[in-house]
Amino acid sequence: MPGERAPDRRLFRLTGEDTRDFLQGLVSNDVGRLDQGVVYAALLTPQGKYLADFFLVPDAGDVLLDTHASLAEGLLRRLNMYRLRAKVQIHETDLQVRRGLGEAPAGAFADPRHPALGWRSYGASGAGPDAAAGPDAAAAIDWDAIRVAHCIPETGVELIPDDTFLLEAGFERLHGVDFRKGCYVGQEVTARMKHKTELRKGLRRVRVEGAAPVGTEIVTESGKTAGTLYTQSGGQGIAYLRFDRAEGGLTAGAARVFAAPDQP
Repeated sequence: MPGERAPDRRLFRLTGEDTRDFLQGLVSNDVGRLDQGVVYAALLTPQGKYLADFFLVPDAGDVLLDTHASLAEGLLRRLNMYRLRAKVQIHETDLQVRRGLGEAPAGAFADPRHPALGWRSYGASGAGPDAAAGPDAAAAIDWDAIRVAHCIPETGVELIPDDTFLLEAGFERLHGVDFRKGCYVGQEVTARMKHKTELRKGLRRVRVEGAAPVGTEIVTESGKTAGTLYTQSGGQGIAYLRFDRAEGGLTAGAARVFAAPDQP
């Protein structure tokens, strides 16, 4: 199946001799993995809460940063704040992101989060394997269905700035956090959640009968809050659940929710 353009992405190019060291001290994943391909990572607050997620892409000695358009300006400000005297320059590019399933075109990278998400490629406007096929060439790809099937959170939906914790969002399973790389912003809280506590809340795949708007509160039969229902597709959904209440009859608006809290 041909790829499609991802119009909701913005790309920045980081250049300069300190680029990798600069990123290594900031982001949740090991920047050294750029030698093997794309790295999925996040920037956190000092309190360990999510600010932005992005892909770091090796590009001829530079690093491309591929993030959701809604996060781009805030992320750029934050990176410039941390840059100080580091020999790093950050510039926005006019490159476009394409993504698809099946055989990847030359120069594309596997999406590091999950094999079901296929590949991503980066090039100039109008370039790419489906440039001649028109903008609707890959309209049949239901990315929400793929995300729900594998409990993969989306920026601005399940991933909420200044609120989400990486481990509750499944970043370890999605190869977005490294516990051996050393210090980064928010690392202490993230490591403590990994090693000293048992997660009591988090994203899980649920079965849904009916439908409800994204962000609808999930409640128990007794009216207690059990979580929040997010993306839904094909009778399933992604929910943020409080595990000790994710049993019995749950509802989200007019929808019925059936949880399996021990698995995504």
